[in-house]
Amino acid sequence: MKIIVVGAGIVGVSCAIWLQRDGHDVTLLDRNGPASGTSHGNAGVLAAGAVIPVTTPGIAARAPKMLLDRNAPLFLRWSYLPKLVPFLAKYLRFGTDAHVDHYATSMSALLHDTVDQHQRLAENTPAAAYISDDDYCFGYATEAEFRADAYSWQKRKAAGYTFDVHDGASFDPAFGPAFHTVVACHNHGRISDPGAYVAALAKHFVDQGGTLQLCEVQDIQMADNIITGLDTSDGPMQADHIVFAMGPWSKNIAHKLGVKVPFESERGYHLEFINPSVMPKSPMMVASGKFVLTPMDGRLRAAGVVEFGGLDSGPSRPPFEFLYRQVRKLLPDMTYDNVVEWMGHRPAPADSLPLIGANDPLGKSYSAFGHQHVGLTGGAKTGRIIADLIGDKKPNIDLAPFDPIKHSAR
Repeated sequence: MKIIVVGAGIVGVSCAIWLQRDGHDVTLLDRNGPASGTSHGNAGVLAAGAVIPVTTPGIAARAPKMLLDRNAPLFLRWSYLPKLVPFLAKYLRFGTDAHVDHYATSMSALLHDTVDQHQRLAENTPAAAYISDDDYCFGYATEAEFRADAYSWQKRKAAGYTFDVHDGASFDPAFGPAFHTVVACHNHGRISDPGAYVAALAKHFVDQGGTLQLCEVQDIQMADNIITGLDTSDGPMQADHIVFAMGPWSKNIAHKLGVKVPFESERGYHLEFINPSVMPKSPMMVASGKFVLTPMDGRLRAAGVVEFGGLDSGPSRPPFEFLYRQVRKLLPDMTYDNVVEWMGHRPAPADSLPLIGANDPLGKSYSAFGHQHVGLTGGAKTGRIIADLIGDKKPNIDLAPFDPIKHSAR
């Protein structure tokens, strides 16, 4: 069958490769090329245990205080607030214990074997060299900070994840005495260069006969509420099936398809320190700033922060300054050749659950987007699930929490 995949981030490239391996004629579309967005700038962690949503109980009370605290990792472009209010009203409603449990159960099924899924995706390709098994660590500056996070650790333990608690001062010489407590999560992994990894996978797809076409999807063609094709900057295109993996740019097309998901862009930031004088031994989530320090090829990346400000405006200075302050506090003696600043967008549904599956009863089009903070982690498996669905094979996972059609009646 002829299949079009729209979006060449990790999710779209994974869809394209697994569909190609199933014998389909696959065309991968992207307006800027592989890994040009979030898949380039993420923290590079295969976070199998990332099963706690941002919207935990009490978020509605905490968020306003965080917005007014220059040392908190939450930011808002205030001019965007009127557009954001309808989404926020839905988003904050999910800050319940019941939803945390639902999210943890659902996402555990998608994420628990992320390292294995990426190894299978990259098997016999140059991209495999970027994958490593690694602990994912959480660093707490004080005992009180660690205790304040007890809710999340209880939920991870209940979901079946294993971790060890260490004395922070002796855990990693790179950080000296900066941490009181470090929690090391096992069975996680790391991608040493996320952008190069996805680009290598995309090259493999092309080398195996796939088509990569740089163009922009401008609209969709519909008949009887079912998609029939695409209008692109290169002209009209048709296929037997179309997969939409456009990340944060998915909302408009999803809504045209009748998938009325409440959806926003969560803007994320990173600083990349080139040739740093210190390098942590494992990715470290710094609890005080909710950002991750990840060792990468010849550089140290500090990635994180949540900013609501839409898709169209440029980067803001306060999130960058926040990351600079946090890194200087943590690694005061670190030297480096230079630093690269980056801002990108995370796709954020109100319930924080990605959309994976058919958009219509005939399975003419499919959604594969909305992974929020875990696009890299869940991307490989999402591609395999989409290929299985199109090939009429039943995936070994309950897809009900991710079903796009659950949003069609909104």
